[in-house]
Amino acid sequence: MGSAVEQNVRAITVADRLRAQGISRRGFLKFCASTASLMALSPAMVPAIARALENARRPSVIWLSFQECTGCTESLTRSHSPSVESLILEQVSLDYHHTLQAASGEAAELARETAMQENQGKYLLVVDGSIPVKDGGVYSTIAGITNVDMLNEVAAGAAAIIAVGSCAAFGGIGHARPNPTGAMPVSEIVTDKPIVNVSGCPPIPTVITGVLAHFLTFNKLPDLDDLGRPLAFFGQSIHDRCYRRPFYDKGLFAESFDDEGARKGWCLYRLGCKGPATYNACATTKWNQGTSFPIEAGHPCLGCSEPDFWDMGSFYRALSIPTEDTTRTLVYGVGTGAVLGAAAAAVARSRKSKAKAAHYKVSVNDLEEST
Repeated sequence: MGSAVEQNVRAITVADRLRAQGISRRGFLKFCASTASLMALSPAMVPAIARALENARRPSVIWLSFQECTGCTESLTRSHSPSVESLILEQVSLDYHHTLQAASGEAAELARETAMQENQGKYLLVVDGSIPVKDGGVYSTIAGITNVDMLNEVAAGAAAIIAVGSCAAFGGIGHARPNPTGAMPVSEIVTDKPIVNVSGCPPIPTVITGVLAHFLTFNKLPDLDDLGRPLAFFGQSIHDRCYRRPFYDKGLFAESFDDEGARKGWCLYRLGCKGPATYNACATTKWNQGTSFPIEAGHPCLGCSEPDFWDMGSFYRALSIPTEDTTRTLVYGVGTGAVLGAAAAAVARSRKSKAKAAHYKVSVNDLEEST
């Protein structure tokens, strides 16, 4: 790393690498079309993607894993469009990743330091896991360095940060009550860098690679929602795109996991489904190469892509949203269907937005200026 050969490799464009692999112009345009589809862009954007990739360079990526379970990396390795091999290992330079790197010990830390020095202000920082700050952050260290110190050090020279998983995005299980380590999300520690939150426990693999593909293509972060998540994937609730929605609108609900309603595929709202208040692409992108998602497998959505989902009450208790009259509770999904559901989800989303807005506002212009 750091040799003239390595620098020349970095200077090769994505289009050059694809041609070197024997991919024709027609194949290259199909790759661009797949990229547009992955990022939920119009087919009309394919020519613009092609032009961007003609000049796109192989960016350096530093991936830090903190207080986490490795589930986010496990999810990434199951991405299929683009695959982890073609996108992460071929089209970007993954210079540091605890789980995937061959190096260890001093060699691993040297790789991180070298990548930071050679790509100052240009590298992409990916973080998974929450960051413990209680008692000086001693509850999680790497090479004798606390997570919070390493995050601040690496973030200082990054062009942008991707917080992968609900732990990095919102604090996750480490942040759940009583939060013994003082776990915090990335955005509450780093406040001067563009951050995109790819939440989920774990996130959908193609959502992770979709954000990386967007950065690779346009050298900027995608449009984000009020919680700093990419709108292409988090712009609608799971409820809005769920194939069981017609049953909800008709007031047809499973009352237990093995009753007639469950066998007929009725709505799982009364079994605790958090789909009406959860924003993610599970119902359309799905898991395991588009095979299924929890609701399709007969299990309610747990709301894992939303802030503080561990502390939001029982996973198997139906949602209840306070109305303006705090002495009453609006329980939606009983007879009145879509109207109440949409209103309650809007109340929940507005409430979360106000509580979290100060931490999750992101300006794409900041990234464009830094690059």
